[in-house]
Amino acid sequence: MSDKILVPLDGSPTATRVIQGIIRDQRRLFGELTLLHVLDEDKLNYRMIPDFQVEMIREHARKAARQILETHRENLARGGVAAEIRLASGSPRQVVCRIAKEESFNLLILGRRGTGEIRDMLFGSVANYALHNVSCPVLLF
Repeated sequence: MSDKILVPLDGSPTATRVIQGIIRDQRRLFGELTLLHVLDEDKLNYRMIPDFQVEMIREHARKAARQILETHRENLARGGVAAEIRLASGSPRQVVCRIAKEESFNLLILGRRGTGEIRDMLFGSVANYALHNVSCPVLLF
């Protein structure tokens, strides 16, 4: 049985660097890749908008997320790497860790994010949370 590799992605430049890194290092990565995008539920809650419009906004967000995943999968395919795609919703850091644990992924590949002048010294909230809450190895790009 081959390793299972989970790759959470968003539409950021960091996610693009993760994809480029996977293509570059594909000879060292043996396993089935699953690209995951998590729709952040907190960002999709609107109090002053009618329910039907909220659902339209959520559907637009789902379509945009699917497009992000398809674009990343196509870029990997051009580089000779096959991947499955998966869309989930909830708190990104909690969903990523839950899926990694419950589905026994062997490796988590994440982009690290930072801000300000010392960005290389800081991890984004999802990467930081994953480093402390998953039992599998984590590879940061």
